[in-house]
Amino acid sequence: MNRMDFSFGGGEAQIRYLDGDYKILRNGTYVRCAITGRPILIQDLKYWSVEHQEAYLDAEAALEAYRRANNAR
Repeated sequence: MNRMDFSFGGGEAQIRYLDGDYKILRNGTYVRCAITGRPILIQDLKYWSVEHQEAYLDAEAALEAYRRANNAR
């Protein structure tokens, strides 16, 4: 797939996020960012929360999720 082609024909994957790794439970080509809602290609997935079991598009989105979680406590 061309990196600029966002057709995501493979559908959304279901993933179990682990420490430093993840396990694909249902095949797909992308997951959605919990903060932005934007798709993240599996090969580009770098940020996630094991505790909250959610993916983040980038470091900025991961920081926003951390702030939201800590303000809610």
